[in-house]
Amino acid sequence: MISQREFISRLIGHLGASEIRYMVCGSVASSFHGEPRATKDIDLVIDCGRHQLQGLLPRLHGDGWYVSDAAAGEAIEQRTMFNVIDPESGWKADLIVRKDRAFSLREFERRQSAAVFGDEYGTVVLTTPEDSILSKLEWSLGSGSEQQYRDALQVAIVGHETIERDYLRRWAPELGVEELLTRLLAEADAVTGT
Repeated sequence: MISQREFISRLIGHLGASEIRYMVCGSVASSFHGEPRATKDIDLVIDCGRHQLQGLLPRLHGDGWYVSDAAAGEAIEQRTMFNVIDPESGWKADLIVRKDRAFSLREFERRQSAAVFGDEYGTVVLTTPEDSILSKLEWSLGSGSEQQYRDALQVAIVGHETIERDYLRRWAPELGVEELLTRLLAEADAVTGT
């Protein structure tokens, strides 16, 4: 059975071979920037067209992974998401097609490389701490999930000295999370004593 690191590494390899740009986000990114927590789900934003998808699907099937070709095609057309699952290990990846809006374009431009699993395993491309906070707050608002909010708060606490607050305040109104961001920054300041 493969590890999470191996699953992500293989998936990223398939994306690269299919010339699909990606960005790890969600709980894997917020765990790296904030407080680590276990998750079976891996979220990646992809910049992908139908032609690139046709190159990706056979690679995923070749690894014995489950993916619905129809759901993947629909996700590309509607800019939503589709799943890739390794039935043996239970690892699951949500491949989220990058939205065509100003924030999503900027977030994707800002992505960075980091040794998420340690230097010996190389780097992956992931969202910045600021974009991780904003995305988690947006998910929290849409789902009512306190876990998403707590993840964002931990990123703000861990990075309290380096987080670009002007950037956060610039995008929060457009994402509808201005009130949540104000609360989050106040809580982070209270914890860190700033």
